[in-house]
Amino acid sequence: MSVAVHAFGEAQPAARALAERLGLTCALVATHRFPDGELLVTVPAPAETVIVYQGLDRPNDKLVEFVLAAEAWRRLGARRLVLVAPYLAYMRQDRAFMPGQAISQRAVARLLEGLFDRLVTVDAHLHRTHSLAEIFGGMRAENLSAGAVIGQWLAKETSPAETLLVGPDEESSPLVKDVAARFGAPWTTFVKQRQGDATVRLQAARPDLIGGRKVVLVDDICSSGATLMSAARELQAAGAAEVRAVVVHALFDGRTAARLRASGVTHIASTDSVLHPTNCIELAPLLASALADEVSA
Repeated sequence: MSVAVHAFGEAQPAARALAERLGLTCALVATHRFPDGELLVTVPAPAETVIVYQGLDRPNDKLVEFVLAAEAWRRLGARRLVLVAPYLAYMRQDRAFMPGQAISQRAVARLLEGLFDRLVTVDAHLHRTHSLAEIFGGMRAENLSAGAVIGQWLAKETSPAETLLVGPDEESSPLVKDVAARFGAPWTTFVKQRQGDATVRLQAARPDLIGGRKVVLVDDICSSGATLMSAARELQAAGAAEVRAVVVHALFDGRTAARLRASGVTHIASTDSVLHPTNCIELAPLLASALADEVSA
């Protein structure tokens, strides 16, 4: 079965890196916006299996592009569509907290299941949901951990003997633990008490580990930056020699980056799940390993 990688817009560099590792070609999906806001999508000639690469930051237009592109791919002969969305949007809202609220996790899952045959993502931002299998019952969906590629990157940047990995809250424990196992450094987390949309209070679970160490904050996502800022201030107060941050999904803007630096974060690194100035860590090796079966089928 023939296989090709198709990418949208700014995702093309990361998609090309993945295609190269898989030994596949990579082509760009063309999009045009009409004056009234409607979109025109033109796909390249498809293979039998199309690996569709697109990070779902700023997701609304991208979801419509998927609907339009899938129609074209299927009509032109694609038998299998595999979505690689390193960042998967709309996973936070897993229940209706007030009458009338939409459960976006469920709605977006149903949309994607109607378009694609398989989904591969990285460190989906889940809360009470434990796995993607609980959300995507109609197709194969894999939630990869970036722990391995982050650990490999850290090994080039610093020594495990002088580094402490810290998760900004309990939810970050699985990722931090995975990075620590790959990197060989000790780890701990903060206990977080949220006091509003942009206000959190943190307490170190193991303050005795912090003093004098180079600390790397590890989290799956940074948007407002509030949690990482609070963690950085607490780490400095506890005597950390240096505070850096590594995030899987960098969704923050330049103003947030400036506030992070002002709070004491000396360096911010991210994976290339979405295009961002802080990108340092390539996900292509991780994704290529997961998708090897598509090429060999």
